[in-house]
Amino acid sequence: MKKIIVTGASGQIGSELVPALRSRYGADNVWACGHKRPPPRQLLQAGPYLNLDIRDSAALDQVIADHKIDTIFHLAALLSAVAEEKPQLAWEINMGGLINVLETARRHNCAVFHPSSIGAFGPTTPPDLTPQVTIQRPNTIYGVTKVAGELLCDYYFSRFRVDSRGVRFPGLISYKTPPGGGTTDYAVEIFRAAVQHKPYTCFLKKGTVLDMMYMEDAINAAITLMEADSGQLSTRNAFNITAMSFAPEELFNEIRKHLPDVTIDYEIDPIRQAIADSWPNRLDDSEARRQWGWQPKYTLATMTSAMIAGLTQHNQENN
Repeated sequence: MKKIIVTGASGQIGSELVPALRSRYGADNVWACGHKRPPPRQLLQAGPYLNLDIRDSAALDQVIADHKIDTIFHLAALLSAVAEEKPQLAWEINMGGLINVLETARRHNCAVFHPSSIGAFGPTTPPDLTPQVTIQRPNTIYGVTKVAGELLCDYYFSRFRVDSRGVRFPGLISYKTPPGGGTTDYAVEIFRAAVQHKPYTCFLKKGTVLDMMYMEDAINAAITLMEADSGQLSTRNAFNITAMSFAPEELFNEIRKHLPDVTIDYEIDPIRQAIADSWPNRLDDSEARRQWGWQPKYTLATMTSAMIAGLTQHNQENN
């Protein structure tokens, strides 16, 4: 990777991936692309920023050509809960944007990172140690676009030799950006409430076990996969990766070790609960570990400590 763009750069993953890539490859070699106006100040100040609607294929093609881009981290997408509210828009962005990226990559010989998700699975998928290759029959528009995206990336590799790679991210937890409309967002929201000493009402019920990951591990996974020797990859896209699995009450109990006064109650959101119930409890990520050395750093305990410290410092700096 020498010249990189990141679409969806102001989102939860992009806002942390862009600084990591700039630190590794040089600020002037990583273009952050987003569709928010005004763009986030930190992205504007730290390196080149381009306003780009991923649905505009001509504009995307021009950006790639003008800046001689060789790698695209394509993160622009609608997340699960928001996508259920706007299914047509989700298809337009999640699939229309992806086909634009892959076509541009084909024309300009770019590598592509495109993340999938645990949302690519459905209620008939084996829930425990979910295999790398298994039944995928999601019942959400978000999941449908993720399965289709996995297959489309595989097709562009096999048909056009586009170097497409990706992982299935679990729920991602970070203190640097607010939740963005995902089903696993409770795991971010509860931390934000706890450090402000506010009660939290969880939209998922007790016992809802889901795969999770601290954002630093997710960023490391994306970069490590894209830096891996292509010859060692027998799988191209949609590697299962995970770091930890827990239910809301388990996270709550871990937070209480640091903040004993935190309180939680439950008011179930039927839409997000149904989505969560259709997802696996724990993925089998042995293929990622074997093929490119995937290894998470954070556990539930160390992630909780990092989240509380990060949010506390953030709140102090902004008050």
